[in-house]
Amino acid sequence: MLGRISGKWVKKMAFNLIEIYPDKFNKDFENNKKFLLELGIFDDKVVRNKLAGFITSSVQEENN
Repeated sequence: MLGRISGKWVKKMAFNLIEIYPDKFNKDFENNKKFLLELGIFDDKVVRNKLAGFITSSVQEENN
């Protein structure tokens, strides 16, 4: 993956969420961010955005 290196926790949580909700995440960052907000698990905006960004890049990589 290109770009900044995410922490182990972010990567682990992102992969777990993709595994649990494979049909809810796609290449759209805003959609992924909105879904994470709906889950209500993450109160911190920075954490939500990091997760949404990593999930978006992971989904894009899977589809290529």
